[in-house]
Amino acid sequence: MTQPRVGRRAFLTGAALAGAASAVDAQTPPSPAVPSASPPAAKPAKAAPVGYTFLKPAEAAFVEALAAHMIPADELTADGVALGVPVYIDRALAGGWGKGDRLYRQGPWPQGTPNQGYQLPLTPAELFRAGVRQANAYCRTTFGRAFDRLAADRKEAFLLALSRGQAAFGAGPPAGAFFDLIYQLVMEGFFADPIYGGNRDKASWAMIGFPGVLANNARNAEAYRDGRRYSAKPVSIADMS
Repeated sequence: MTQPRVGRRAFLTGAALAGAASAVDAQTPPSPAVPSASPPAAKPAKAAPVGYTFLKPAEAAFVEALAAHMIPADELTADGVALGVPVYIDRALAGGWGKGDRLYRQGPWPQGTPNQGYQLPLTPAELFRAGVRQANAYCRTTFGRAFDRLAADRKEAFLLALSRGQAAFGAGPPAGAFFDLIYQLVMEGFFADPIYGGNRDKASWAMIGFPGVLANNARNAEAYRDGRRYSAKPVSIADMS
């Protein structure tokens, strides 16, 4: 999407600063800057598994089109598909989070207000599956074909309408709740640790200068609060194991 794509540059800088600040241990007094030690050599990225666990063919086509559109290839990173975002989404939906293992699911289910959070009786996986079906139905009615077969400008028009509450599904889950879910999943797949399937080769971390899981990040977040650039090669969970 144009808005998330354009906005992601500004968002990335803010995300890096906010993430670094939140890493500071409130119980630890400020420490002097710790020299950037050489991190352990990064292990080669493992190849993505063949096929998907949760996604059906039409859903996989939707997710791949969505990831490539929201995270297009540019001078900074490859596109969302090459970065493994669909793999992350597939694993998330197939696992305990997608199954709603920690959701309250006994009702009642009246329509809530925005500040009440998620109010649907559907698990994330159920919301996703129903939402893709309704999204493709909307695109066929409006544009003549499923989302993954639309030209870029029509993908953009659909996603913008969805995000602004201007595209309503005839049946199934609320369109706004579906957009919130897919946007969350794409962003998580782009920024999460590569061990979860996305952010392949730590590309998004390298782009924003996020050093990863090194133990001295908290102290450096405090020491470099004055605006100096802190450079370090990103280190993932897998690199530390």
